[in-house]
Amino acid sequence: MATLTRVQAIDAIRRAILKLVDDEHSACEVAAEKGVFCHGFRRYSDEELRKRYKWLMKGKESMGREELEDLANRWQIARRVVDGTPICCDAQTQEQDTCRGWEDFDNPTLSKYYKELLGKEVTVS
Repeated sequence: MATLTRVQAIDAIRRAILKLVDDEHSACEVAAEKGVFCHGFRRYSDEELRKRYKWLMKGKESMGREELEDLANRWQIARRVVDGTPICCDAQTQEQDTCRGWEDFDNPTLSKYYKELLGKEVTVS
């Protein structure tokens, strides 16, 4: 089994995710819809999602999950553009306002995502 550095694994995972996203679909949205990677918005309960994006709901506290996910998706795309990063995981590593980006994942988790997205088992160190 190959051994990759953390940086190498993240770079490869990022490239795989870049093939799934576009200007209208963030990594968070795609991961949620496809049930891959970190599962994006779906990794949070309704309550946790509301807590993480509370400021987006200001004045609209009764909005449903679907509307909140849509706003959150647009927010993640905007942060990526503003920060000049390839995907929202990179932006959130800098911003850390809704998650910690790549810092949310330990090396064994990155190994799991690598296999899931790239089809090869690796050790990340």
